[in-house]
Amino acid sequence: MITTSKIVYFSLLSLSLFFIFKYLSSFTTPTIQNQHLSFFNTTRATATPSAPPSPAAAAAVVRPLLERTGIINELGIMTDDFVVGEIDEGLIESIVAMANTSDEREIVERKVVKVEKFRICEMNLSDYVPSLDNLTVKGEGLDCLVPRPNQYKLHIPWPKSRNEVWFDNVPHTRLDRENGGAVSRKGDKLVFSGDGPQFISGTDKYLDQISKMVPEIAFGRHTRVALDISSGPANFGAYLLERNVTTLSIATSDVHPNQIELALERGLPAMIATFGRRRLPYPSQAFDLIHCSRCGVNWTVDGGILLLEANRLLRGGGYFVWEAEPVYKYDNELGEQWRLEDLTSNICWELVNKEEYIAIWQKPVNNSCYLGRDPNVQPSLCNTDDNPDNIWYADVKACITHLPENGYGTNTTDWPARLHSPPDRLFTIEMDAEKSRKELYKADSRYSNDMVRGYVGAFHLNQMNLRNVMDMKAGYGGYAAALVDFQFNSWVMNVVPVSGPNTLPVIYDRGFIGVMHDWCEPFNTYPRTYDLLNAVGLFSVEQRRCNITNIMLEMDRILRPGGHVYIRHTTDVIAQLEEIAKAVGWVPFVRNDCKM
Repeated sequence: MITTSKIVYFSLLSLSLFFIFKYLSSFTTPTIQNQHLSFFNTTRATATPSAPPSPAAAAAVVRPLLERTGIINELGIMTDDFVVGEIDEGLIESIVAMANTSDEREIVERKVVKVEKFRICEMNLSDYVPSLDNLTVKGEGLDCLVPRPNQYKLHIPWPKSRNEVWFDNVPHTRLDRENGGAVSRKGDKLVFSGDGPQFISGTDKYLDQISKMVPEIAFGRHTRVALDISSGPANFGAYLLERNVTTLSIATSDVHPNQIELALERGLPAMIATFGRRRLPYPSQAFDLIHCSRCGVNWTVDGGILLLEANRLLRGGGYFVWEAEPVYKYDNELGEQWRLEDLTSNICWELVNKEEYIAIWQKPVNNSCYLGRDPNVQPSLCNTDDNPDNIWYADVKACITHLPENGYGTNTTDWPARLHSPPDRLFTIEMDAEKSRKELYKADSRYSNDMVRGYVGAFHLNQMNLRNVMDMKAGYGGYAAALVDFQFNSWVMNVVPVSGPNTLPVIYDRGFIGVMHDWCEPFNTYPRTYDLLNAVGLFSVEQRRCNITNIMLEMDRILRPGGHVYIRHTTDVIAQLEEIAKAVGWVPFVRNDCKM
């Protein structure tokens, strides 16, 4: 039996009062508390909870002084040009009285709903994926706790996991036959060679060949974010990591069984997804490079509608790399290659180089080629009112997506400058405060860095060997950027909930990956795939539209044994989350910080 625990830290903020007390700091007012809770999974494994951080360690977290105060004027600009009227003593007294309200009264007001302990699911659900198994009503998850497989072992830490994982941690039916030697079994482990049917000479040599064919691709500088489509157990992305490229690998289990699960077990960015009748949940101009090595996608079917979806996802000036089957040289399937070349010409992709079985196209950086085509050429341009970032349950469209006339999305800076440089598409997000977006962006970065610094000081986050991280309400991607700043050897799946503004274009322009998701529904991944789940301000929004118990159960499903969850929230949510956590089998730990 594995004697490990899932640990969940809750930091709950009285956000509605925090800034008021900042402003009224000259008055004698009570402090406001951050509450941290950790939960230890005792339902499915016997564990000895680790000791919580000492008060001294908690006090060691130094928070920066307020750098700027002011108000937002009618133009959305922060200004200090305002007049303060007379102090409303009644207002101050009411705030103090509210802050001094007893714990017993708060508990009554929260109306905590009792939650019974959840049962363990049957063992045949140990690898349950909602989108694949069709065992529940759409939009709902299981009402039980997904068990770990028999003989499951704690995952091998990164970077060793890039090359080997435990055999018993993932299903292995048809594994050797489907992966053509890229994966082999040695004792109780699966070993990844870096070779395979796609990369006969090795992945590194394959990447070197691409770089020589088109030096402007410049892995790790100009090309920072890539999409790899169904090319085995993510070897392409695994070796691009050494070149400072984050690659999202996608595949479906029906065509490529277990490949995404294997990739995640290895510690590589991956998702269950496929090119089909709906748009993928990624924004327009997301990827600097898209890679298809015998990926099984028929790009020319239905007038090339799937290639048009790839065109939507590809950044202006980005590259599409296609490695074809060598068998094309010998049979009539060569025709598909020529049809693809005709189609790419029609959508204004330039074939910049072709060598052996590799072809590389580049997407234009503006609309001039599209507008200069013969009007009868198909496919046509999409209507100007089409929003290419409308992606949640949106059908693919058989038309060419317009590029922004102002160059937004195509003019990103090279890595690592793009990490902190506010991207132009920041101004395309549908939200309030039109004129203060850069201020909000910078404030989000400072807040995220302060939060991670606090986690490192209080919880020793940098000693947990975290690899697969999910930010459940990612905003501008500040949390992922902070992990880079603090030199964490991890990658982040930045989730942008459908309940808020679509900030995915900003996240990709910064050099990260992310996905749109509705937390009222299960997340499309395998169980036990993330080391850390981060949720800031998620539940206060989603509790108005979702069952937060289902969200917590889903978090338990996708969290690795021994994993961690950090939640920062308003205090009115904490009691109910604590009740649900106990029902899931977690033992709560509360940590209090004082805010002045």
